[in-house]
Amino acid sequence: MSGSKSDAYEVEVLKIATGQATTIVATTPITPYLALFTGTLTGDGPGAEAVGGGYARVTTAGKWAAPISGAGTVTNNAAINFAAFSGTVSAGADFTHFGLFDALTGGNALYYGDLTDQTKDGGTGDTITFVPASLVLTEG
Repeated sequence: MSGSKSDAYEVEVLKIATGQATTIVATTPITPYLALFTGTLTGDGPGAEAVGGGYARVTTAGKWAAPISGAGTVTNNAAINFAAFSGTVSAGADFTHFGLFDALTGGNALYYGDLTDQTKDGGTGDTITFVPASLVLTEG
């Protein structure tokens, strides 16, 4: 016999990943961090995360809309900004994927996806911004 998560539980999972959890599954929200990748993440990652040039994951806490019950999705409701790079990141390779992690370094991959509609590069002085509703996490 197999089972599925209820819509309510899917919403709670999305709340955990975006630092909003306060019921059912977790009482202490995690701090979610966005990471950029130059290659595909699979399963639990880690893939080819960006390196060098002042790159660092950024917190996304407080930058997510309430999950949509029934749809099993949540989007960022505020801009998520990476600081200007101090040098070339990942030898100038394009960032093609993102990952959401539960730690500033290392940690666990919570969600990942591709940036096919918004590939970005990491040259000296570049800034990366994800405008509201540009990142979508799906559960279910």
